[in-house]
Amino acid sequence: MSSDGHLANQRDSLLMQPIQKVGIVGYGAYVPRYRLPGTEVSRIWTNGLGGSPVKEKAVAGLDEDVTTMSIEAARNAVARAAIDPRLIRAVWVGSESHPYAVKPTSTIVAESIGTSPHIQAADWEFACKAGTEAVQASIGMVGSGMNTYTLSIGMDTAQGRPGDALEYTAASGGAAFLIGPADESVAVYQGSYSFVTDTPDFWRRSGETYPSHGDRFTGEPAYFNHTLSSARALMEMMGTQASDYTYAVFHQPNVKFPSRAAQMLGFNDEQIKPGLLAGEIGNVYSGSCMTGLTAILDIAKPGDRILMVSYGSGAGSDSFDLVVTDRIEAARNRAPSTRDYINRRTVIDYATYCRYRGKLKD
Repeated sequence: MSSDGHLANQRDSLLMQPIQKVGIVGYGAYVPRYRLPGTEVSRIWTNGLGGSPVKEKAVAGLDEDVTTMSIEAARNAVARAAIDPRLIRAVWVGSESHPYAVKPTSTIVAESIGTSPHIQAADWEFACKAGTEAVQASIGMVGSGMNTYTLSIGMDTAQGRPGDALEYTAASGGAAFLIGPADESVAVYQGSYSFVTDTPDFWRRSGETYPSHGDRFTGEPAYFNHTLSSARALMEMMGTQASDYTYAVFHQPNVKFPSRAAQMLGFNDEQIKPGLLAGEIGNVYSGSCMTGLTAILDIAKPGDRILMVSYGSGAGSDSFDLVVTDRIEAARNRAPSTRDYINRRTVIDYATYCRYRGKLKD
């Protein structure tokens, strides 16, 4: 039997659906206020020549890192869920810029938001889809009945080598999702799917300060192959097409990639515009599509259907199909919106950016 035939026969087992329906009980985002314009990066490195893949990017301040930003997003998620944080039984933080090489971010976040010590906590890694890996695990844990609530976070203070193309886009920020029972959720997961291969498009070896990237692998064999394969497989297994979704949100390394992927899948600008934030805040890596989803939930109506597709270098993609419930209206007003964070911006110059991000080395 051909591989395509085998895949078709195994279709039901490839679609990930928990035994018990689960969803997003609470959600929250956090984006730092500082913004570095793309023109400022261009001014330093190309004398202002050439364009920028984003208008500006969010930059963490001197007193901000993945831990502090995760705490802010987590508090927003718990506030929207309106539950006692001591009921949470797992806290997971996905990132590629954890502040400690050996010491979990998750335990600090858990204690800061007031969970009990009787929980499971861990840090996750898979480049830019570390956050959605944690979401997948949460769906499985809650859906199996092992516990009632888990907290999954995607957050980064992404780095780019001075003068590298990544410096235009590598940004700070992310989102937190509190996963729980479907009857308490603002959006319920209908199904999910993951697609991974060993594709060397982006990496950072131990001890290296900045990541490297294989330029010719970044587009077609990496981002587009995985994003499109994951999304198409999920939609085929769910029996849906682009027109069945009110909104779609993709991983956003820049503005062009997710816009092109959406077009290739049949989505229009109106479906992706609410969640397409890269032009305003850059690529927040592990929190990219998760932050985009929070912006969509801030405006979504009951019954709206949403496709979320992550991407992580190395490489892989997770796809999720969600339907918004009538609990969304009450929940969204319990915490600041994602747009609130985007709008409170303070523009900085390149020198300030270097100071804030520790690029001045001895």
